[in-house]
Amino acid sequence: MKITVKLNQGQLPKKYGKFGDAADFKGAYPLRSFPISIYEQPAQTASFALTLIDPDSIPVAGFPWIHWTAANLPGDLTEIPENSSQKPPFSMIQGKNSTASPYIQEKDPLICQHYVGPTPPQGIHNYELRIYALDQKLALAPGFWMNELLHAMEGHILTHQKIILPYRG
Repeated sequence: MKITVKLNQGQLPKKYGKFGDAADFKGAYPLRSFPISIYEQPAQTASFALTLIDPDSIPVAGFPWIHWTAANLPGDLTEIPENSSQKPPFSMIQGKNSTASPYIQEKDPLICQHYVGPTPPQGIHNYELRIYALDQKLALAPGFWMNELLHAMEGHILTHQKIILPYRG
């Protein structure tokens, strides 16, 4: 399986994070997710899951910041279109991101259970996008935590792919 995200001069385009259009923000949070292409997935793929984290946030937050988790995306997808987190053109369930943590305590599900874009304070952060091809849909409820996703995927991952998406603060 392969995944691609179009970069601009080697970085995630500015519109998918802190330099995005004001219309794509709710409060301080950029919510427009970027498009992802998926190809050469195994024929027996029943669903996809994804995670997007920022390990470069560890010195700032004390942990890798979770920006997006989703599961049960259709197994025949070849494209996750732009803004699919807020306006999904297919069925999927989305988990909590780090704004739902005890440190932030965001309660609005449009923020804490969807994509929240990069907002690094300065310099370049390298965001890790992982797409998993799974042999079944997962028994998860909306608002699951990332650890629940990881446990539910055990024994069901056909393959996965990781790409790094740099974004400058």
